[in-house]
Amino acid sequence: MRTLLEQWSMHIRKNGILLILVLLFILSSIFVRGFFSPVNLANVLRQITVVTIIALGATFIITLGHINVSYGSVIALIGCLACKVMVDSGNLALALAVGLALGVIIGVINGFFITWFNIPAFIMTLAVTTIARGTVLLFTNARPITGMRSEFAFLGQGNIGIMPVPVLILIVLFFISWVLLSKTAFGRHLYATGGNAFAALASGVNTKSIVRRAFIFDGVMAAIAGIILMSRMNSGQPASGGGYEFDAITAVVVGGTSLAGGSGSVVGTIIGAVIVGIINNCLNLLNVNAYVQQITKGLIILFAVIVDMLSKRAQR
Repeated sequence: MRTLLEQWSMHIRKNGILLILVLLFILSSIFVRGFFSPVNLANVLRQITVVTIIALGATFIITLGHINVSYGSVIALIGCLACKVMVDSGNLALALAVGLALGVIIGVINGFFITWFNIPAFIMTLAVTTIARGTVLLFTNARPITGMRSEFAFLGQGNIGIMPVPVLILIVLFFISWVLLSKTAFGRHLYATGGNAFAALASGVNTKSIVRRAFIFDGVMAAIAGIILMSRMNSGQPASGGGYEFDAITAVVVGGTSLAGGSGSVVGTIIGAVIVGIINNCLNLLNVNAYVQQITKGLIILFAVIVDMLSKRAQR
């Protein structure tokens, strides 16, 4: 009997997040009017795309035991810059290249200062938050960038068959992230660095290089998310992006990635993002006050962290 209970306990711990998703989906379909309609489900997918792409990059950072709080400002800066290039040049490829290049540059800057000067990632990215938001407001004069071409809007609003383009982009990025984290030496070294950086260094892992590469990947994900966000709105909105960092971190933590580092998966992050997206959608459909929604999401991340801490304590 004890062995059977232990097996069930192990099964629940391993697949608990998926069971929560299934249960949440069933309850939402039953009790929330309009949730199960095809239009609403497609809307949920579109709504979670930007946050999920950010969360894929955040998974790498949080698995290292670091935290990035600059996503909202960074995606606003990159998205608006891509819009500006698109309006001025009319060249979609150039706009995308400039946006991605800026994402790489921000990732390089974060990784360099964090590893070279041993600045805590939270402090470094908090500084980047202010710098990026000030920069985007300065070069746009706090005004939206309009006059976008239809091909730019296609990235965030278009469909290929019945599948939204942003969802297709997300699927590709998920596969790339999964391969990097699960099937490469970089992924193994990233887990080792997040679990115990000193032990990883002693075993020959270049931990500083791993941190820098993770932040570069994180910057690229933020760049793609920023471009898709602006293409959804078909304009550059310098004040956009607020709160995206919180939703992304919530998705990662709810998906089972430990804030202490050393464990996590992009599969769990996808599930966590869908859970957060469904909760947000249901709260909106139920006309719940926006302030109450913020409280609810705060409680969700608190609960996820408590569960993570209790799980680690039980494993000792």
